[in-house]
Amino acid sequence: MKVKILFVLFCILPMTANAAIPYRVQQDGELVNIDGLDSQAFAREYRFYIGGAYDFDIWQNAEDNNVVFTGNTSSSFEGVAGIRLYDTFRLEANYIRQNIKWDIASMTNDMAMVNAIFDARIDNIYRLFKKQRLVPYVGFGAGLSWNSADDISFETKITPALSALAGISVELGNRLAIDFGYRYMYIFSPKFNNGANIAPVAHQLRAGARFNF
Repeated sequence: MKVKILFVLFCILPMTANAAIPYRVQQDGELVNIDGLDSQAFAREYRFYIGGAYDFDIWQNAEDNNVVFTGNTSSSFEGVAGIRLYDTFRLEANYIRQNIKWDIASMTNDMAMVNAIFDARIDNIYRLFKKQRLVPYVGFGAGLSWNSADDISFETKITPALSALAGISVELGNRLAIDFGYRYMYIFSPKFNNGANIAPVAHQLRAGARFNF
């Protein structure tokens, strides 16, 4: 497990949150300065969102007990539902239908993840024109994977999963956002019956959309 990668990403999250300073919002055709006492205007107006995403999964090679699994690529889809607690912080739940593919075996899993995501709404750096359209984000998640397979057997049907993600959102008005990002996915080993203690690991390229309401 690439624990060091996750540890470094977790360490930079507080810095990202602190960087997301209060920003201007457009109200009634005029730009209004928002002070530190009223910095969550967007979060109050659009508290919840739903959406979906397509994932291109690059599964990594793994070896254990003289068994070698060579990673292949696959596609997965996910549904998204979230709540925006602040302009710079949101909690998001994902349901992911995923195919794990190696050269000698494959698995199908249903995943439920909860993510903590920090949005960098920084007026003087990222805002374009009169309103910020590009919003970088970073986050991390945890959840469970329900595993199944036809051509391989394992001991554990339900295993924990961890992830770290980063990307950029293109906000097309206040209602619609398009996401482009990367996610590192680690699924704990289901303990294969052939003795291999291999944990599925993937680099995922993601594209999706969210609707705010």
